[in-house]
Amino acid sequence: MALEVNHETNDIVFSTGQIKVNGTAVGGDNTPNFWYGSRGVFGGGRPASSGYSNVIQYITIASTGNATDFGDLSADRSILAACSNGTRGVFGGGRNDADYGAVNIIEYITIASTGNATDFGNLNNSLFGIASCAGGGRGLFGGGYDNASSFLNVIDYITIDSTGNATDFGDLTRGVYEHAACSNGLRGVFGGGEDGAGNKYNVVDYVTIATTGNASDFGDLTVARDQLVSCSSAAGRGVFSGGIISGGTADTIDYITIATTGNATDFGNLSGVRFGGGSCSDGSRGVFAGGFVGSIVDTIEYITIASTGNATDFGDLTAGVYDPFGSCSGT
Repeated sequence: MALEVNHETNDIVFSTGQIKVNGTAVGGDNTPNFWYGSRGVFGGGRPASSGYSNVIQYITIASTGNATDFGDLSADRSILAACSNGTRGVFGGGRNDADYGAVNIIEYITIASTGNATDFGNLNNSLFGIASCAGGGRGLFGGGYDNASSFLNVIDYITIDSTGNATDFGDLTRGVYEHAACSNGLRGVFGGGEDGAGNKYNVVDYVTIATTGNASDFGDLTVARDQLVSCSSAAGRGVFSGGIISGGTADTIDYITIATTGNATDFGNLSGVRFGGGSCSDGSRGVFAGGFVGSIVDTIEYITIASTGNATDFGDLTAGVYDPFGSCSGT
Protein backbone atom coordinates (compact mmCIF):
# COMPACT_ATOMS: atom_id res chain seq x y z
CA MET A 1 0.00 0.00 0.00
CA ALA A 2 1.03 3.61 -0.52
CA LEU A 3 0.15 6.70 1.48
CA GLU A 4 -2.35 9.18 0.04
CA VAL A 5 -2.31 12.58 1.77
CA ASN A 6 -5.05 15.20 1.50
CA HIS A 7 -3.82 18.49 2.95
CA GLU A 8 -7.26 20.08 2.81
CA THR A 9 -8.86 17.53 5.08
CA ASN A 10 -5.67 16.39 6.85
CA ASP A 11 -6.63 12.83 5.96
CA ILE A 12 -3.93 10.21 5.50
CA VAL A 13 -5.16 6.99 3.98
CA PHE A 14 -3.64 3.88 2.46
CA SER A 15 -4.01 3.23 -1.25
CA THR A 16 -2.35 0.98 -3.76
CA GLY A 17 0.10 2.27 -6.30
CA GLN A 18 1.81 5.65 -6.27
CA ILE A 19 2.27 8.07 -3.40
CA LYS A 20 -0.27 10.87 -3.90
CA VAL A 21 -0.69 14.34 -2.39
CA ASN A 22 -4.12 15.93 -2.92
CA GLY A 23 -4.77 13.33 -5.59
CA THR A 24 -1.59 14.03 -7.55
CA ALA A 25 1.08 11.36 -7.83
CA VAL A 26 4.38 12.61 -6.41
CA GLY A 27 6.35 9.38 -6.19
CA GLY A 28 6.88 6.01 -7.74
CA ASP A 29 4.94 2.89 -7.04
CA ASN A 30 5.22 2.25 -3.32
CA THR A 31 3.19 -0.94 -3.25
CA PRO A 32 5.23 -3.50 -1.30
CA ASN A 33 5.59 -7.15 -2.11
CA PHE A 34 3.37 -8.82 0.44
CA TRP A 35 4.35 -12.13 2.04
CA TYR A 36 0.78 -13.45 2.04
CA GLY A 37 -2.29 -13.80 -0.13
CA SER A 38 -5.71 -15.36 -0.46
CA ARG A 39 -4.56 -18.82 -1.62
CA GLY A 40 -2.65 -21.13 0.70
CA VAL A 41 -0.35 -23.81 -0.72
CA PHE A 42 1.19 -26.85 0.97
CA GLY A 43 4.00 -28.89 -0.61
CA GLY A 44 5.83 -32.08 0.29
CA GLY A 45 5.90 -33.84 3.65
CA ARG A 46 5.48 -37.44 4.74
CA PRO A 47 2.13 -39.03 3.83
CA ALA A 48 2.84 -42.42 5.43
CA SER A 49 5.16 -44.16 7.89
CA SER A 50 7.69 -44.47 5.08
CA GLY A 51 8.16 -42.45 1.94
CA TYR A 52 7.80 -38.74 1.21
CA SER A 53 5.51 -36.74 -1.05
CA ASN A 54 5.99 -34.31 -3.93
CA VAL A 55 2.34 -33.24 -3.92
CA ILE A 56 1.40 -29.55 -3.76
CA GLN A 57 -2.17 -28.78 -2.70
CA TYR A 58 -4.05 -25.54 -2.16
CA ILE A 59 -6.95 -23.89 -0.38
CA THR A 60 -8.78 -20.56 -0.50
CA ILE A 61 -8.03 -19.21 2.97
CA ALA A 62 -11.04 -16.90 3.39
CA SER A 63 -13.47 -19.77 2.81
CA THR A 64 -13.60 -23.24 4.30
CA GLY A 65 -13.44 -26.59 2.54
CA ASN A 66 -11.10 -29.34 1.48
CA ALA A 67 -7.78 -28.81 -0.29
CA THR A 68 -7.37 -29.27 -4.05
CA ASP A 69 -4.42 -30.64 -6.03
CA PHE A 70 -2.09 -27.91 -7.36
CA GLY A 71 0.78 -29.85 -8.96
CA ASP A 72 4.06 -31.42 -7.88
CA LEU A 73 7.47 -30.55 -6.53
CA SER A 74 10.38 -31.82 -8.63
CA ALA A 75 10.94 -34.71 -6.21
CA ASP A 76 9.52 -36.29 -3.07
CA ARG A 77 10.79 -34.55 0.04
CA SER A 78 9.98 -33.64 3.61
CA ILE A 79 10.99 -31.20 6.36
CA LEU A 80 11.33 -28.34 3.85
CA ALA A 81 10.29 -24.70 4.11
CA ALA A 82 8.48 -22.17 1.92
CA CYS A 83 7.93 -18.42 1.60
CA SER A 84 6.20 -16.02 -0.77
CA ASN A 85 6.20 -12.49 -2.18
CA GLY A 86 2.42 -12.67 -2.50
CA THR A 87 2.66 -13.92 -6.07
CA ARG A 88 5.42 -16.50 -6.29
CA GLY A 89 5.85 -19.29 -3.74
CA VAL A 90 9.33 -20.68 -3.14
CA PHE A 91 10.18 -24.06 -1.56
CA GLY A 92 13.67 -24.61 -0.17
CA GLY A 93 15.70 -27.46 1.30
CA GLY A 94 14.29 -30.64 2.78
CA ARG A 95 15.15 -34.32 3.02
CA ASN A 96 14.75 -36.54 -0.02
CA ASP A 97 13.06 -39.90 -0.28
CA ALA A 98 15.93 -41.74 -1.98
CA ASP A 99 18.50 -41.85 0.81
CA TYR A 100 16.95 -39.55 3.45
CA GLY A 101 19.67 -37.02 2.65
CA ALA A 102 19.46 -33.25 2.97
CA VAL A 103 19.04 -31.25 -0.26
CA ASN A 104 19.82 -27.66 -1.27
CA ILE A 105 17.03 -27.44 -3.87
CA ILE A 106 15.07 -24.21 -4.29
CA GLU A 107 12.08 -24.24 -6.66
CA TYR A 108 9.06 -22.03 -7.24
CA ILE A 109 5.44 -21.87 -8.34
CA THR A 110 3.11 -19.07 -9.43
CA ILE A 111 0.50 -19.29 -6.70
CA ALA A 112 -2.46 -17.92 -8.69
CA SER A 113 -2.11 -20.73 -11.24
CA THR A 114 -1.68 -24.46 -10.85
CA GLY A 115 1.12 -26.66 -12.12
CA ASN A 116 4.44 -28.21 -11.21
CA ALA A 117 7.32 -26.39 -9.52
CA THR A 118 10.21 -24.92 -11.54
CA ASP A 119 13.90 -24.80 -10.60
CA PHE A 120 14.94 -21.56 -8.86
CA GLY A 121 18.51 -22.19 -7.67
CA ASN A 122 20.22 -23.60 -4.58
CA LEU A 123 20.73 -22.88 -0.90
CA ASN A 124 24.31 -22.48 0.31
CA ASN A 125 24.02 -25.76 2.22
CA SER A 126 22.01 -28.95 1.88
CA LEU A 127 19.63 -28.73 4.83
CA PHE A 128 16.37 -30.06 6.21
CA GLY A 129 14.35 -28.85 9.16
CA ILE A 130 14.82 -25.23 8.10
CA ALA A 131 12.38 -22.34 8.63
CA SER A 132 11.48 -19.58 6.21
CA CYS A 133 9.83 -16.14 6.17
CA ALA A 134 9.67 -13.23 3.75
CA GLY A 135 9.05 -9.52 3.31
CA GLY A 136 9.64 -6.80 0.74
CA GLY A 137 10.26 -9.43 -1.92
CA ARG A 138 13.11 -11.08 -0.03
CA GLY A 139 12.88 -14.62 1.34
CA LEU A 140 14.94 -15.96 4.25
CA PHE A 141 15.80 -19.57 5.07
CA GLY A 142 17.33 -20.15 8.51
CA GLY A 143 18.78 -23.01 10.54
CA GLY A 144 18.54 -26.70 9.69
CA TYR A 145 20.40 -30.00 9.81
CA ASP A 146 23.01 -30.81 7.16
CA ASN A 147 22.86 -34.62 7.40
CA ALA A 148 26.43 -34.66 8.73
CA SER A 149 25.67 -34.27 12.45
CA SER A 150 25.69 -30.48 12.22
CA PHE A 151 22.80 -28.30 13.34
CA LEU A 152 23.45 -24.99 11.62
CA ASN A 153 22.65 -21.43 12.60
CA VAL A 154 23.04 -20.05 9.07
CA ILE A 155 20.51 -17.75 7.40
CA ASP A 156 20.37 -17.50 3.59
CA TYR A 157 18.33 -15.06 1.53
CA ILE A 158 16.92 -14.85 -1.97
CA THR A 159 15.11 -12.24 -4.06
CA ILE A 160 11.87 -14.06 -4.73
CA ASP A 161 10.87 -12.48 -8.04
CA SER A 162 14.20 -13.42 -9.64
CA THR A 163 15.92 -16.80 -9.78
CA GLY A 164 19.39 -17.79 -8.64
CA ASN A 165 21.31 -19.19 -5.72
CA ALA A 166 20.87 -18.00 -2.15
CA THR A 167 23.23 -15.51 -0.52
CA ASP A 168 24.52 -15.53 3.07
CA PHE A 169 22.49 -13.26 5.36
CA GLY A 170 23.97 -13.92 8.81
CA ASP A 171 23.39 -16.33 11.69
CA LEU A 172 20.72 -17.28 14.18
CA THR A 173 21.68 -17.13 17.87
CA ARG A 174 21.92 -20.94 17.91
CA GLY A 175 22.17 -23.97 15.69
CA VAL A 176 18.67 -25.45 15.51
CA TYR A 177 16.25 -27.35 13.31
CA GLU A 178 12.53 -28.15 13.12
CA HIS A 179 11.70 -24.61 14.23
CA ALA A 180 9.24 -22.10 12.71
CA ALA A 181 9.34 -18.57 11.30
CA CYS A 182 7.02 -15.72 10.35
CA SER A 183 7.26 -12.00 9.59
CA ASN A 184 5.48 -8.66 9.51
CA GLY A 185 7.08 -7.90 6.15
CA LEU A 186 9.93 -5.97 7.79
CA ARG A 187 11.13 -8.13 10.66
CA GLY A 188 11.51 -11.91 10.49
CA VAL A 189 11.25 -14.04 13.63
CA PHE A 190 12.40 -17.63 14.18
CA GLY A 191 11.05 -19.55 17.17
CA GLY A 192 11.44 -22.90 18.91
CA GLY A 193 13.28 -25.91 17.50
CA GLU A 194 15.70 -28.56 18.67
CA ASP A 195 19.47 -29.01 18.72
CA GLY A 196 21.61 -32.10 18.22
CA ALA A 197 21.50 -33.00 21.91
CA GLY A 198 17.71 -33.30 21.92
CA ASN A 199 17.23 -29.99 23.72
CA LYS A 200 14.01 -28.19 22.81
CA TYR A 201 14.01 -24.41 22.68
CA ASN A 202 11.53 -21.70 23.54
CA VAL A 203 13.88 -19.02 22.16
CA VAL A 204 12.64 -16.52 19.57
CA ASP A 205 15.20 -14.67 17.40
CA TYR A 206 14.60 -11.78 15.03
CA VAL A 207 16.26 -10.10 12.07
CA THR A 208 15.51 -7.08 9.88
CA ILE A 209 14.73 -8.65 6.52
CA ALA A 210 15.89 -5.78 4.28
CA THR A 211 19.39 -5.78 5.81
CA THR A 212 21.88 -8.55 6.49
CA GLY A 213 23.43 -9.54 9.81
CA ASN A 214 23.08 -11.84 12.76
CA ALA A 215 19.83 -12.43 14.64
CA SER A 216 19.06 -10.88 18.02
CA ASP A 217 17.09 -12.30 20.94
CA PHE A 218 13.38 -11.46 20.82
CA GLY A 219 12.00 -13.32 23.83
CA ASP A 220 10.55 -16.76 24.58
CA LEU A 221 7.60 -18.91 23.54
CA THR A 222 5.23 -20.04 26.28
CA VAL A 223 6.64 -23.58 26.02
CA ALA A 224 9.82 -25.05 24.51
CA ARG A 225 9.04 -27.22 21.48
CA ASP A 226 10.08 -28.33 18.01
CA GLN A 227 8.12 -29.33 14.88
CA LEU A 228 5.81 -26.36 15.48
CA VAL A 229 4.37 -24.12 12.76
CA SER A 230 3.92 -20.37 12.46
CA CYS A 231 2.14 -17.67 10.46
CA SER A 232 1.36 -13.97 10.85
CA SER A 233 -1.20 -11.25 10.18
CA ALA A 234 -0.97 -8.11 8.08
CA ALA A 235 -1.15 -6.17 11.36
CA GLY A 236 2.04 -7.85 12.56
CA ARG A 237 0.94 -10.50 15.02
CA GLY A 238 2.82 -13.79 14.77
CA VAL A 239 1.36 -17.08 16.02
CA PHE A 240 3.08 -20.39 16.76
CA SER A 241 1.13 -23.63 17.14
CA GLY A 242 1.54 -27.29 18.00
CA GLY A 243 4.85 -29.10 18.27
CA ILE A 244 6.70 -31.70 20.32
CA ILE A 245 7.36 -30.73 23.93
CA SER A 246 9.45 -32.59 26.48
CA GLY A 247 7.44 -35.67 27.33
CA GLY A 248 4.64 -35.20 24.82
CA THR A 249 2.94 -33.21 22.09
CA ALA A 250 1.39 -29.74 22.30
CA ASP A 251 -1.92 -28.25 21.21
CA THR A 252 -0.59 -24.84 22.23
CA ILE A 253 -1.13 -21.68 20.19
CA ASP A 254 0.76 -18.61 21.39
CA TYR A 255 1.39 -15.21 19.85
CA ILE A 256 3.82 -12.31 19.70
CA THR A 257 3.72 -8.75 18.37
CA ILE A 258 6.50 -8.88 15.79
CA ALA A 259 7.37 -5.16 15.79
CA THR A 260 8.22 -5.28 19.50
CA THR A 261 10.23 -7.73 21.56
CA GLY A 262 9.07 -9.82 24.50
CA ASN A 263 7.72 -13.20 25.47
CA ALA A 264 4.80 -14.92 23.75
CA THR A 265 1.28 -14.89 25.17
CA ASP A 266 -1.28 -17.70 25.22
CA PHE A 267 -3.70 -17.51 22.26
CA GLY A 268 -5.75 -20.70 22.59
CA ASN A 269 -5.52 -24.32 21.45
CA LEU A 270 -5.73 -26.54 18.42
CA SER A 271 -8.55 -29.12 18.42
CA GLY A 272 -5.96 -31.68 19.54
CA VAL A 273 -2.26 -32.16 20.13
CA ARG A 274 -0.13 -32.53 16.99
CA PHE A 275 3.23 -31.77 15.46
CA GLY A 276 4.86 -31.46 12.07
CA GLY A 277 2.30 -29.80 9.82
CA GLY A 278 2.18 -26.59 7.82
CA SER A 279 0.65 -23.14 8.15
CA CYS A 280 -0.18 -20.01 6.17
CA SER A 281 -2.19 -16.79 6.37
CA ASP A 282 -4.14 -14.38 4.17
CA GLY A 283 -3.15 -11.53 6.46
CA SER A 284 -6.21 -12.03 8.65
CA ARG A 285 -6.95 -15.72 9.04
CA GLY A 286 -4.27 -18.21 10.05
CA VAL A 287 -4.53 -21.80 8.84
CA PHE A 288 -2.86 -24.90 10.34
CA ALA A 289 -2.82 -28.10 8.27
CA GLY A 290 -1.78 -31.70 8.72
CA GLY A 291 0.58 -33.15 11.29
CA PHE A 292 0.97 -36.28 13.37
CA VAL A 293 -0.15 -37.60 16.72
CA GLY A 294 -0.25 -41.38 16.83
CA SER A 295 -1.37 -41.30 13.22
CA ILE A 296 -1.17 -38.88 10.30
CA VAL A 297 -3.61 -35.97 10.43
CA ASP A 298 -5.40 -34.56 7.37
CA THR A 299 -7.19 -31.88 9.39
CA ILE A 300 -7.10 -28.20 8.44
CA GLU A 301 -8.04 -25.67 11.14
CA TYR A 302 -8.12 -21.89 11.27
CA ILE A 303 -8.01 -18.94 13.64
CA THR A 304 -8.64 -15.22 13.33
CA ILE A 305 -5.17 -13.93 14.17
CA ALA A 306 -6.32 -10.54 15.53
CA SER A 307 -8.38 -12.26 18.24
CA THR A 308 -7.62 -15.08 20.64
CA GLY A 309 -9.35 -18.42 21.07
CA ASN A 310 -9.31 -22.03 19.95
CA ALA A 311 -8.93 -23.17 16.35
CA THR A 312 -12.00 -24.04 14.24
CA ASP A 313 -12.38 -26.79 11.64
CA PHE A 314 -11.65 -25.67 8.07
CA GLY A 315 -11.67 -28.90 6.05
CA ASP A 316 -9.20 -31.61 5.06
CA LEU A 317 -6.04 -31.98 3.01
CA THR A 318 -6.23 -34.17 -0.11
CA ALA A 319 -4.23 -36.66 1.96
CA GLY A 320 -2.87 -36.56 5.50
CA VAL A 321 0.76 -35.45 5.66
CA TYR A 322 3.30 -34.54 8.33
CA ASP A 323 7.00 -33.82 8.94
CA PRO A 324 6.98 -30.04 8.53
CA PHE A 325 6.13 -29.35 4.91
CA GLY A 326 6.54 -26.21 2.83
CA SER A 327 3.60 -23.84 3.17
CA CYS A 328 2.97 -20.24 2.13
CA SER A 329 0.27 -18.09 0.55
CA GLY A 330 -0.26 -15.66 -2.31
CA THR A 331 -2.75 -14.34 -4.80
